[in-house]
Amino acid sequence: MTRFVTLASAVLLTAACASRGADYPRPDLLVEPTTLAKPETLNGFVVLDARPKAKYEAGHVPGARWVDHAEWAKSFGDGQDSTGWSKRIGSLGLTADSRVVVYDDNQAKDAARIWWVLRYWGVKDVRLLNGGWVGWEAGKHPIDKTAPAITAGEFKAVAAPERMATKDELLKSLSGDKLQIVDARSEGEFCGIDAMKNKRAGAIPGAKQLEWIDLIEKDSQRFRSPDELKTLFDAAGIKLDRPTATHCQSGGRASVMAYGLELMGAKDVRNYYQSWSEWGNADDTPVVKPEPKKK
Repeated sequence: MTRFVTLASAVLLTAACASRGADYPRPDLLVEPTTLAKPETLNGFVVLDARPKAKYEAGHVPGARWVDHAEWAKSFGDGQDSTGWSKRIGSLGLTADSRVVVYDDNQAKDAARIWWVLRYWGVKDVRLLNGGWVGWEAGKHPIDKTAPAITAGEFKAVAAPERMATKDELLKSLSGDKLQIVDARSEGEFCGIDAMKNKRAGAIPGAKQLEWIDLIEKDSQRFRSPDELKTLFDAAGIKLDRPTATHCQSGGRASVMAYGLELMGAKDVRNYYQSWSEWGNADDTPVVKPEPKKK
């Protein structure tokens, strides 16, 4: 029977010994609101707001540029359109050497997708704002309504294929267990109870399931502490030192999982961006239906 992580028990196990002050193995991937609010820090980053445009216009981090998450999610496709992405990323005034911070108000799901897409296309230093817009407002940091002037750059998008898994790669890895597959969807999707709009429902054989939202504190929208994340990964049977491919339905939730794994020091993490929208609707992919965990 497939083993599942139980969030409540995992957090309780670490409650007595978790150290909130412990550093993440990759602290360079995360920026605290109090740090970003310092003028000398804020001036050193290009800040991207991945919320809906109406929210951005109502108030945003000073100097933040709006990025159309919905359009980016729809346009990524198979990750082959370097010309289109050169223009899209260049229109934000970014270069490969830009230092970027992304935030949203959607439990990091939209910001993580932007983070992953930028890293895939060659922007080297991309971070998330811990707590996103919720954290920024909670800290009572300055808010601006003015959209900054942007000078479009000549960005040359160069794909990083090692950051993305494909269906063929996953199929080949199944027999040799070369890739650890982490399913970031809900238990209902994983067990085949919720088919959504797919032809087939269930899981990739051998996949470990940990829902993406479990990495985030609900109210603060901050990433859980290093000890809590380690406990969650351990309970789900996820090894941080194994080559890993994350997936969900369409790449967004899998981006949060990929980010969380990298934050915890995993070095070979790929996003199966086509995810279940491809796997669950293909004719040549094996599907299993694990038993739900006992309540």
